Amino acid sequence: MKQIQLGNTWSAPAVVVGCMRLGELDSSRMNRFIHTAVENGANYFDHADIYADGNSELVFGEALSSDPSLSRENLTIQSKCGICKGFYDLSKEHIIQSVEQSLKRLKTDYLDVLLLHRPDALVEPEEVAGAFDTLEHSGKVRYFGVSNHKPLQIELLKKYVKQPLLINQLQFSIPVSNMVANGMEVNMETDGAIDRDGSVLDYSRLHDITIQAWSPFQMPNWKGCFLGSPDYAELNQVIEALSRRYGVSNTTIAAAWILRHPANMQIISGTSNPERLREIIDASSLSLSREEWYRLYLAAGHPLP
Repeated sequence: MKQIQLGNTWSAPAVVVGCMRLGELDSSRMNRFIHTAVENGANYFDHADIYADGNSELVFGEALSSDPSLSRENLTIQSKCGICKGFYDLSKEHIIQSVEQSLKRLKTDYLDVLLLHRPDALVEPEEVAGAFDTLEHSGKVRYFGVSNHKPLQIELLKKYVKQPLLINQLQFSIPVSNMVANGMEVNMETDGAIDRDGSVLDYSRLHDITIQAWSPFQMPNWKGCFLGSPDYAELNQVIEALSRRYGVSNTTIAAAWILRHPANMQIISGTSNPERLREIIDASSLSLSREEWYRLYLAAGHPLP
């Protein structure tokens, strides 16, 4: 498994196991899935308090606590908080309460990483800072980051938060790649030239923030997976040609495109299928050429100015 430097702090696997869909597994299947991941070098697990209404964390915790061969110290467990039904809440009280509930479900004493799941329009950064201090001093959270945040939202938090914000989780796939496109289509009147994220890609690289790419196989506007989709026929033709060339699956090629970027992103797998997880993990040992990377980018419909 390829390792990346997480937020310029410690070495972590390039593939993070996304646990959003794991709530559908029972404890036995969850146990097998965790073992599959760990045996293939993917020992970093991404949760959120809202995944399956907490059931993903619950079943994961049951599987972990019932298997002595799964050492908590050998796993990196990350969770997120802040999304409620119909509103967002990044108050001190809610952050601390969410973490305590996640720890209870996961049957662990600490989270390795806590992310703020979405920006809260009513955020008071002083309260976030207070929550982070409390959680760090109590040993319940070791490291912190954000998810779906723009650079100036991060800067506002950093004015008050003492802890480094190591991670920003952002949607990214070959078709959904505006954070690359707006840096390519500079001074143009094309759709990709629109800066929708405050140049978050360059900002992250400048400030040693690791981008974790979620929904890595998603089409724009939540139309589903682009792999095999007639909406992306040209892209799939290029992917299929490369998969034959390298002797890997289409999934592996699509994941390798993300991992090829020099920002040293992590990719969040988001699958409960062990075989598909292995295919994503295979991408960490495949390095596409510069020409191949651009072929895929252009085949998704992005222009090259």
